[in-house]
Amino acid sequence: LLLQTWTDRINEAGKMALRAWQKETGIELVQINGQRRYGGPPPGWVGGPPPACTEVYIARLPQDIYEDTLIPLFGSVGKLYEFRLMMTFSGMNRGFAYAWYASRQDARSAIATFHLFQLRHGCAIIVCWSTQKRELLVRGLGTSVSQQELEATLQRVTEGICCVTLHTSPSQKQAKLAVLKYRSHQAAALAKKALIEGNVRLGETKMRVEWLDPHLKQDLQLCDEKPPSSCVQGGESPAAPLPLSLQNVLDCLNKLCRKHHLRTPLFMTKCVQVNPNGWQRFWYQVTIPGSHVPISGFMWISPDRQGQSKHEKAKAVAALHVLRVLAESL
Repeated sequence: LLLQTWTDRINEAGKMALRAWQKETGIELVQINGQRRYGGPPPGWVGGPPPACTEVYIARLPQDIYEDTLIPLFGSVGKLYEFRLMMTFSGMNRGFAYAWYASRQDARSAIATFHLFQLRHGCAIIVCWSTQKRELLVRGLGTSVSQQELEATLQRVTEGICCVTLHTSPSQKQAKLAVLKYRSHQAAALAKKALIEGNVRLGETKMRVEWLDPHLKQDLQLCDEKPPSSCVQGGESPAAPLPLSLQNVLDCLNKLCRKHHLRTPLFMTKCVQVNPNGWQRFWYQVTIPGSHVPISGFMWISPDRQGQSKHEKAKAVAALHVLRVLAESL
């Protein structure tokens, strides 16, 4: 009771404004599994849902802003089929939301209008195409875990599983990891929540679940192939080397930035791990003056003896990632 009283007092004015707006408009919001949803379909909708490619992702929202501000704002550029705001237990939003439009043109208008829009002074939001992530990564599985055992557990505690693939962990010799693919983003998100909150185990191993990073996905696909013998010594390696030309990637990235009136990207790379085979794990962060959104991540770099330094390789992979992100969002 004390906890409920405490959480009710967080952003009390904002919650009261939201309730007054709902009463005035008659709009119904349904909260379940950590998100609050409008529509899907909205009142008066005729026909089936629009394609998934008409959804946009909204990030860097102030946590005390609710649907009474966001739905009218994003509904002003096109017809909304659904709006989902991710919520915390206290009733604040988690800083991001999804707007699903009736058409791709409406979604494109939302991105063009609201990407880097100053929702408040000094608070520019991010609006880009939703990636519709459907794949999860399960880390730390024991080497004795079989695919049949894993599939049986997943079918018991989650819904919508399409396929399961097991891989040797690139960073742990005596461990496996698994990639889980679900039929939709919503099914994957619910599965992730169920696996984490349910403390699901296989034998003595607790499942550690996260969204599958695109770079790791590429690495795992390359690991399934036989890498060149000159790059692998004494066992399995985290990934096959990426044949990237740093200058070519940087030229493409700088050209795209100039086209959209952004300044030259600034790179930071740092080696954070070295495995016994000589592979190095790098952290990177790329800041583009004018976009206000640093992009960061991790990667594995091969131990080959070519002229390009490992920091140059890390910079090339980071530049390629940023190039993909910008191409999707601009």
